[in-house]
Amino acid sequence: MSNPNLAEIRPVSSRISPTASPRLAALAVAVLLGGARARTSLRRRLDGELVAKAPRDYQTEIDVAVERIIVDELNRSFPTYAIKGEEAVGNRNAKEGVPVIYIDPIDGTTNFAWGIPHFGMTISIVEEGELVAGVVYDAMLDELFSTELGGGAYLNGERIRCVSSKGVEDVLVGAGLPIPGQLKAVPEDVYFNALKRLMATTAGVRRLGSAALSIAYVACGRLDGFFEDGLSLHDYGASALLVREAGGKISAFDGGPVTANGDIVAGNPALHPWLVKGFQA
Repeated sequence: MSNPNLAEIRPVSSRISPTASPRLAALAVAVLLGGARARTSLRRRLDGELVAKAPRDYQTEIDVAVERIIVDELNRSFPTYAIKGEEAVGNRNAKEGVPVIYIDPIDGTTNFAWGIPHFGMTISIVEEGELVAGVVYDAMLDELFSTELGGGAYLNGERIRCVSSKGVEDVLVGAGLPIPGQLKAVPEDVYFNALKRLMATTAGVRRLGSAALSIAYVACGRLDGFFEDGLSLHDYGASALLVREAGGKISAFDGGPVTANGDIVAGNPALHPWLVKGFQA
């Protein structure tokens, strides 16, 4: 199967902020190229086609192929940046202080491997320890989320903002259902009690299978909140910046800065404190 080329994707200028930097435009081009390959490759993978990186943590040949497409494109735009891809395709270190690009070629690989058309690809840039730009792409719906520090959050060129709800009875919240060993920040009983609290109080709980897309959905109001433990910066980086630029809040389970445990609580300003309270044992 041939790789997509620039002529096969729509111009990105109309799909990102009108004031977007060339750097963000370059991320958008790369993620759209990778997404085109993933979109045409969706099907149920059989057991012999899956690589288990860890128990219940899968890799397909398309994870690697998509990351290669993204890395090759980013190398043209960012030859001096460090690259940290989840599949370690073309990773490279750089001098201290040089921006770092984080890539997750398919966030939601389990969905993808089973042929479920809900997965995302995401790229973010960290500069001097701060998230400064990112894109999240839903290849199946052709939805491009993009953001820059101080530049707002956008979906296919339209400005998005978190939606504030009247009360917790009228919110829809996303949450991860952890696999064994995923929980790092809190004990199992604390996490599952927080889940039960959602089920007992809110309008509904959704486990969509892609943290990157779920957090991006908080930014555009499709979800009012989301939490999950054990995520990596590859998963949540761009989406976290989307939420902040859309007027929402991102924190660890204790309400403080996100930690190395990857415990994420995202929410609109009204709901976020209530979500955090659910993790207080």
